Amino acid sequence: MASSIGNEKSVNPVLRISQLDALELNKALEQLVWSQFTSCFHGFKPGVLAHLEPEVKAFLWLILWRFTIYSKNATVGQAILNIQYKNNLSQTEKYQPLSKHQKLWYLIFTVGGRWLEERCYDLFSNRQLQSSCKIKRYINFGAGLLKLCELLNFLIFLQKGTFATLTERILGIRSVFCKPQSVRQVGFEYMNRELLWHGFAEFLIYLLPLINVQKLKLKISSWCLPIAGLSNSENALAAQCKECSLCGEWPTMPHTIGCSHVFCYYCIKSNYLFDMYFTCPKCGSEVHSLQPLKYKIEMIDL
Repeated sequence: MASSIGNEKSVNPVLRISQLDALELNKALEQLVWSQFTSCFHGFKPGVLAHLEPEVKAFLWLILWRFTIYSKNATVGQAILNIQYKNNLSQTEKYQPLSKHQKLWYLIFTVGGRWLEERCYDLFSNRQLQSSCKIKRYINFGAGLLKLCELLNFLIFLQKGTFATLTERILGIRSVFCKPQSVRQVGFEYMNRELLWHGFAEFLIYLLPLINVQKLKLKISSWCLPIAGLSNSENALAAQCKECSLCGEWPTMPHTIGCSHVFCYYCIKSNYLFDMYFTCPKCGSEVHSLQPLKYKIEMIDL
């Protein structure tokens, strides 16, 4: 390795969040590789990879291990975050890369362990023999015990900040920085704008359902297009109001609400059922009584 750490005590410790981020990046990379690989078989018969899926995954993870841990002493997520593995079992204070045995055991614990877990489930899921049931119970007990050990290791990791996984603790490999970390100058202007915008958007999402948008729109349209000078007689009503005050079309089954404007029956009925305090969008009159228009409009007026 070109860059080495001179003294372990002088090295800035790797933050817990950085180690967890590296693990999440590794999982994301594995999912991306698997999705890209399976997309090559979309044109084949469905279920081609079903029987060999554990072996195919193990082969892909083996390739990743060859070009990450074996050659660079770091996973892809660690390389992105300027982190690599150090042989914590060495007696020297200087940086020591992983030994070949540690790399091989890392391969066995990670790739081999996941392959064994998936393949054992397939082997013993459909067998009803008594010996197979006993082996299955032993395997389930071992898997549960392993999960418990991983949980205890994670709790210890949260307290001490070293050995994020059980494999790292067993093999004695520790995450360290490749280079000394410099203090970053973080600007919070963009973050503040994002927080303010998200807060404003959440406020609008909460407020908009409480506003009667349709009534507000009709009120604004009555201000923009006022109609004045109409008499209350039916002659003026028939001569000057030949369109629905809501939809603007020729009124179907024309009705009135007590003012000098005409509405389609379905328009006024639906709006009144939706809002009991509905007012005329033209003059602002409230609905006193919904009555059909008795005056006959000549068809020649169309």
